[in-house]
Amino acid sequence: MNKFYLDYLEELESEAMYVIREVWAQFEKPVILFSGGKDSIVVTHLAQKAFYPARIPFKLMHVDTGHNFPETIAFRDAIAKEKNVEMIVASVQESIDTGRVQEEKGKNATRNALQTTTLLDAIEKHGIDCAIGGARRDEEKARAKERFFSHRDDFGQWDPKNQRPELWNILNGHHYQGEHFRAFPISNWTEMDVWNYINREQIKIPNLYLAHERKVVWMNDAWIPYSEYLSHVDTKDVVTKKIRFRTLGDITITGGMESDADTIDKIILEVAALKQTERGNRSDDKRSETAMEDRKKQGYF
Repeated sequence: MNKFYLDYLEELESEAMYVIREVWAQFEKPVILFSGGKDSIVVTHLAQKAFYPARIPFKLMHVDTGHNFPETIAFRDAIAKEKNVEMIVASVQESIDTGRVQEEKGKNATRNALQTTTLLDAIEKHGIDCAIGGARRDEEKARAKERFFSHRDDFGQWDPKNQRPELWNILNGHHYQGEHFRAFPISNWTEMDVWNYINREQIKIPNLYLAHERKVVWMNDAWIPYSEYLSHVDTKDVVTKKIRFRTLGDITITGGMESDADTIDKIILEVAALKQTERGNRSDDKRSETAMEDRKKQGYF
């Protein structure tokens, strides 16, 4: 075999690290948006490889809804300690307490949309000019419109019809005061690519991605984890199922799927056979046909 031959994972890795290095070269105060999900974990791993043997030059930033999986918060704190990076935590609860946002009420209430204000406030507070995210084009049709460098105006808004061309991978991060960028190094990856890369690199992930017994309730066509935040749910509707999560977010909106995939190899086989996108069990994306794009235009991830 030609010693210069790259397999497809190495090509994706090389492209992603190029984007990450371009962020460091072009911006003054970039951060990695870290949710504790597999994609942000992979981005953080790529950043570590991109600058090895130096430490990761970015701070991590987590927008904490206050309704996260406890496992996600524990994993977040462990990663920050293990990789010796500073973690900025932006609190949705603080945004509620200070009157910046108003919490939704009712059966299908969620704090997911409230994250936008919290995120934009944190970007302004810390003078962040680029936030690196783990969004991928295959996840959702609005995210398919993103470029590697995605411009946000001085209100933090995104205009999908007014993005800069990226011919020959020339990335333009020029911005005026008050504007910022989002950068998406793994835009061209698929869910399968992510899992194959996690498997190859032996990257640690939260056990939420592996099949396990959990109390759940059937809501919005998905198995939603039963928690203290579902006070309106009749306990007789709560059942125990062996499930896993394909994507992680607010515990009140993240639907699990019945599964026996309790290893990475089994997950890869399972994903290969699935026809629904991984965000298909996210109830926040079911609110309207353009739910994600509407949120993104306002400054969402």
